[in-house]
Amino acid sequence: DRPRNHFTIGIRDDVTHTSLDYDRSLDIEPASVRRCVFYGLGSDGTVGANKNSIKIIGEETANFAQGYFVYDSKKSGSKTTSHLRFGPEPIRAPYLITRANFVACSEWAFVGRVDVLGVAAEGATVLLNSPHPAEEVWAKLPRDWQATIVARQLKLWVIDATAVAYAAGMGRRTNTVLQTCFFALSGVLPREDAIAAIKAAIKKTYSRKGDTVVKMNYAAVDAALAGLHEVTVPDQVAIEATEAPPRVFVGANRFIEEVTAVLLEDRGDELPVSALPADGCWPTGTTKWEKRNIALEIPTWDPSLCIQCNKCALVCPHAAIRAKFYDPAALEGAPEGFQSAPFRSRDFPGQRYTIQVAPEDCTGCNLCVQVCPAKDKTNPRHKALDLVPQEPLREREAANWDFFLQVPDPDRTQLAAEVKGSQFMQPLFEFSGACSGCGETPYLKLLTQLFGDRLVIANATGCSSIYGGNLPTTPYTTDGHGRGPAWANSLFEDNAEFGLGLRLALDRHARAAAAALRKLAPHLDETLVREILDSTQGTETDLAAQRARVEQLRTALATVDSPLAAQLRGDLADHLVGKQLWIVGGDGWAYDIGYGGLDHVLASGANVKVLVLDTEVYSNTGGQSSKSTPLGAVAKFAAGGKGTGKKDLALMAMQYGHVYVAKIAFGAKDSQTVAAIRDAAAYPGPALIIAYSHCVAHGYPLNLGLDQQKLAVDSGYWPLFRYDPREAEAGNAGLKLDSAPPKADVGTFMANETRFSLLNRIEPERAEALTAQARTRIARDQTVLRNLATPPPAAEPKA
Repeated sequence: DRPRNHFTIGIRDDVTHTSLDYDRSLDIEPASVRRCVFYGLGSDGTVGANKNSIKIIGEETANFAQGYFVYDSKKSGSKTTSHLRFGPEPIRAPYLITRANFVACSEWAFVGRVDVLGVAAEGATVLLNSPHPAEEVWAKLPRDWQATIVARQLKLWVIDATAVAYAAGMGRRTNTVLQTCFFALSGVLPREDAIAAIKAAIKKTYSRKGDTVVKMNYAAVDAALAGLHEVTVPDQVAIEATEAPPRVFVGANRFIEEVTAVLLEDRGDELPVSALPADGCWPTGTTKWEKRNIALEIPTWDPSLCIQCNKCALVCPHAAIRAKFYDPAALEGAPEGFQSAPFRSRDFPGQRYTIQVAPEDCTGCNLCVQVCPAKDKTNPRHKALDLVPQEPLREREAANWDFFLQVPDPDRTQLAAEVKGSQFMQPLFEFSGACSGCGETPYLKLLTQLFGDRLVIANATGCSSIYGGNLPTTPYTTDGHGRGPAWANSLFEDNAEFGLGLRLALDRHARAAAAALRKLAPHLDETLVREILDSTQGTETDLAAQRARVEQLRTALATVDSPLAAQLRGDLADHLVGKQLWIVGGDGWAYDIGYGGLDHVLASGANVKVLVLDTEVYSNTGGQSSKSTPLGAVAKFAAGGKGTGKKDLALMAMQYGHVYVAKIAFGAKDSQTVAAIRDAAAYPGPALIIAYSHCVAHGYPLNLGLDQQKLAVDSGYWPLFRYDPREAEAGNAGLKLDSAPPKADVGTFMANETRFSLLNRIEPERAEALTAQARTRIARDQTVLRNLATPPPAAEPKA
């Protein structure tokens, strides 16, 4: 037996579990054991609060404690489940609980969608975070919830924890509010002792983040119990009770309905092995079926103010807000309330324009509202996009979204590859599991818009591989022709080599297709063969023309009876249309573990394009310091502030003289971002783009990510530039600086982020010294860049 006051914690990182894991000990487990299950939303603090609860009970009482946590690998915004046991005797029960004395749910959106009450034992206490007051909650519950509560004689308590958290300045982090309510209702500790212990845990957990964070949590704790109310449970289900809306999979194939839908409902245990694909291939474009419905607020569009810049669509991390222009005839059959405005364009007169949000796919990150430049002059707080409560608009806007998707997309050949035009192109990366407000995904979404189904991605392990290829749903999707990007994930250390291998394979296929076409030329139209082989494919018009020629070729080959003709008529002909190969990964890959391979591939001269999503830290594995982590930043393995500067990967690549290099930040200068990606794609050789990606690991609300990106550029911390070796070879300045000389202090930029400000609280003298070093380093780097951007002096004429 272990000594008293010890506890165990386990973590499970998946969403399906075998039935053998479930609680089989109920008949023999002592009645004195409290079994508690908490349902939360990733990033709302539920798991962290429950870990603190285990410590409080295990250390402050005579109880033994056990904790086990189940969540999937989405970055945030997915369901988390915490299983907790407490008792006076050693606990030797299985981890997962199926009959709990206490059940809590931090998300009202789970009501009717998640089987929260399925684990509630007879007479259990249920705590709901509800936006509705106690006297209205019963009428809001679906029929099956009411029936379960009545049948099992459950005690129902509610609190608007979200409102309490917002009032305390904590945003959606309802953890300490619900934790306080748990202790108040469970009786594990006397109420006053529990509150004192919670506050002590808060101070220990958050003191390094500053007194403001601690005080906000204290305020949430103090306000919690005032908002806690018991719901009077009737003796029977209300006659007017409604059924929970079923998941709708209109247009879905059989696999989605019979496999994906079951997995989305956390019933994967029920699937036989035979239901899974034998070859391991899963359908793409499946995130659209999730409808996570996690946004508390969504943007609404005011067409009268909108200047139709499309910036909102560009910055959206989840492709949940989109723009289209279209023929007015497409509005026939539009739902009541579907909005449109005359499209402001000389090139497309008489068209209509719409900005539409997907209410159940939006995460409410607020970036679209932040970037919107159109304000009401009489009320500057009102913009063309404003955030409003989601629930009253959900049904209407869901119908509008479905109609919007049916409206024909503009012809890609008629669109300019710049900010506004790119956002009329269909995103083939949508509704990923990335964090709300993510700074990485807008770049990936933009890649799919600019290059469409020609895009081939070699993805290093990291955040981008988790939200990019996590089952049971996949955000990479297809266009109206059923074609989309090809995506594959490789190991952390060899992704650059993997991408080079894909490039070599694509080139080999292209050469094979051209060789086969030449051999078959005597059987084909001479002009068609020549146009296919000589096509430039530099624009969308060129690409559309090449696709049309390839289809002509397939038709012509139908009359040629030979194995080579059959081979070319098949998939091989597709390689006559050029592919865009991009090697993608984070800074942990590019600067650290995969750097040797990246350096090798850039040095090879191969026509590969590299996109580094630079969060300046190992984001995916918990925030460890990388060689991209800047001077003075606090991270794991740099707890005292990183004492060395960030590796200058861009300058190192530029030294080769044959690598196109750019540094971009879409929140600071979106036009430069689009131009750099477009130029890199057209460059006939290796290209490296380093993209500033704000991240939760930086320690500030991500709805401010665009402002912080701009400040990073304005302070000189993140200079924007493009280096084209062809310009240098022509005797011009190879480097083009796209940002102005610093006009803000880097100290201001650093003060906004916890990763820097934390050091100021721990060791202020060291923080001041490292900030001074950062200023010196920026001044030095600016001098280097200005010199590189200065054209060389003209050669003196020979005597």
